[in-house]
Amino acid sequence: MTAPAFETLEPPRPTPDEVRLELAAHVKALAGPGAEPRPEQIEAVTAVVSGRRRTLLVARTGFGKSAVYFSATRMLRDRGWGPTVVVSPLLALMRDQVAAAQRLGLVAETINSSNIDAWDAIESRILGNEVDLLLIAPERLANAGFRQRVFSTMRSLPFALVCDEAHCISDWGHDFRPDYRRLRRLLAELPAWTPVLATTATANQRVTDDVARQLGDDTLVLRTSLDRESLHLSVVDLDNDAQRLAWLTEAMGQLGGSGIIYCLTQAQAEETAGWLRTEGHKVEAYTGSVDPGRRLRLEDALRDNALKALVATSALGMGFDKGDLAFCVHLGLPPSPVAYYQQIGRAGRNLPRAEVIALPRPVEDAAVWRWFESVSLPSAQICETALDQLDRSRPTSATTLETSVNLGRSRLSTLMNILEVEGAVERRSGGWVRTDQPWSYDTELAVTLSTLRRVESEQMLAWADLDRCRLRYLREALDDAEASDCGRCDRCLGGTSFWQQTPDEQLVIRANDFLRNGDLVIDVRKQWPSGLDEPKGRIPAARQARAGRALARLGDGGWSTPLGGLIAAADRGQSAEPSSELLDALAALLKAWDWDERPTWICPMPSRRRSTLIDGVAAGLGRLGKLPVHRALRERTLADATFQADQANSAHQVANLWGRIELDPAGFPNDPAVAAGPVLLIDDQVDSRWTITLAAWELTGAGVPQVLPLVLRTS
Repeated sequence: MTAPAFETLEPPRPTPDEVRLELAAHVKALAGPGAEPRPEQIEAVTAVVSGRRRTLLVARTGFGKSAVYFSATRMLRDRGWGPTVVVSPLLALMRDQVAAAQRLGLVAETINSSNIDAWDAIESRILGNEVDLLLIAPERLANAGFRQRVFSTMRSLPFALVCDEAHCISDWGHDFRPDYRRLRRLLAELPAWTPVLATTATANQRVTDDVARQLGDDTLVLRTSLDRESLHLSVVDLDNDAQRLAWLTEAMGQLGGSGIIYCLTQAQAEETAGWLRTEGHKVEAYTGSVDPGRRLRLEDALRDNALKALVATSALGMGFDKGDLAFCVHLGLPPSPVAYYQQIGRAGRNLPRAEVIALPRPVEDAAVWRWFESVSLPSAQICETALDQLDRSRPTSATTLETSVNLGRSRLSTLMNILEVEGAVERRSGGWVRTDQPWSYDTELAVTLSTLRRVESEQMLAWADLDRCRLRYLREALDDAEASDCGRCDRCLGGTSFWQQTPDEQLVIRANDFLRNGDLVIDVRKQWPSGLDEPKGRIPAARQARAGRALARLGDGGWSTPLGGLIAAADRGQSAEPSSELLDALAALLKAWDWDERPTWICPMPSRRRSTLIDGVAAGLGRLGKLPVHRALRERTLADATFQADQANSAHQVANLWGRIELDPAGFPNDPAVAAGPVLLIDDQVDSRWTITLAAWELTGAGVPQVLPLVLRTS
């Protein structure tokens, strides 16, 4: 980062008495005529604007951290300062801050990925000193042009810097963002008297110490109690997802107001919202796949109580603010106490009571947590491989890197971001180049972080089965020195939650039918991955598989659990014959399939681990549908072949399969009438869809007109 020429002289600072008087007036303007500033708010604002100290404020959600930097900004602007710059990772938070700042007469602007068309106009307003509060995403600090234009233009105006959600700075935080590391350089360039404030609600002592160290040796750390007097925590133990959905349907009629229902995965959120809508409840799914415009509309609908609930993933997180949110329900638990505390903090900010109810899914939760852990930390080998692909002058694109680096695009982007922040690589037009700066993998950090994630997961398992105060346990996990029994949770009130109710049996049956009757479409692949020597380009339509169907989704709580048992048994080398119930369900799915032409034969996918299961399904469906089964595909044994589940991007997935799946002439139908018809291709699980794509490539190459994939489950 090129250091801007901060040439300003230190401006006069307000006295502590002036700070107290002005803060009191500001808090009334922000929160109402009866509001008074909290002691910690007074201490924080005084430290920042009067003492000019670098300050870290760790305070519970709903405490009023934004009021601290709103008030500080108002005081500084009234004394001739330039705008306060707020670095925040949250678009939703930015939108709320723009509106809230207006209550103090502050003009707030945001520069982020959602308003690219407005960037030039906003930067012009900054040049004209017409902006009081500038909110930017940390990714903007990666843009050299932005840094030069915005920070250099403010060289004649002193400004304050705020880092919101400061736990994102720390490697130890549950939501680490590599671009936040760029703040270290900016902090080093600012005059020593520049007011700097960092805020967070979700930092234990380890994270607090790390953030304070990065802010500077003289950082003032202010921690408040993490108690939330409005929150009433309960756990409801049920056996399966059909019972949980039935319980949720009944609870919607008993829970007052509106709230959030959190799920661990996008698929579960969409499925849960779909079920509740069929039962007459006004809910919508809110996930990372929802486009920004619709997210805004959904947030507004919940704020206006036009919806009973949003069924959300962690995409609806720290930035969403609705003071009268009356409940927060978790279908499954996040992988750490910090993440759970952060999510339940959405509820009960301006209410005397809010219900916080968790329905743990022990088996499914643990599987998702393991997946989160597996993708969180690239290995030393992957990092070194990425660096070895880079030239020192000619940029290498992400597409080219994917052919050598076994990471998905988003994880690869994060890795390159980390390497760039650490100085090992430099972003250029067209990709990245290697720098001359030496770099080594921090093995100790990686091992420690991996161990920490497992410890956090174990804490959540223990929390779900706790025999003492639930909120105290969370506060202690966040190192709250004032933690004590809350007197409000189910354990404090006698051990059994009011919400522990057995749902209506008929409702459970309906929920089970809903979970087992999903029509899951498997979309076809139409293009080979870029960067490969072979295959390449578009897949001709005649060589593509047709849209297929899956019986279940991994972790959906319907067929997924029994299927998971069958697949696990197959992985252990045990017999995994399909039950008649499973075959009947597959037959019903086939009956509802709107294909153009009925298949004339069945082909099981070759498998190294699950051939018994796949062959059993093919044989069973053959008997039910009176269709012949032909093993027309075989798998060649290649020395460098690995399991497909170990491949993380399309380039690696296709390269791992190319040349392995091939036509077996001995198994191909010898009846021309059979071979000339569509084939039902049976597989156990679909992830990337490249296995069925390669199988269709081989079968259509032999003259099969249509390949219709049918799989047991999709992830």
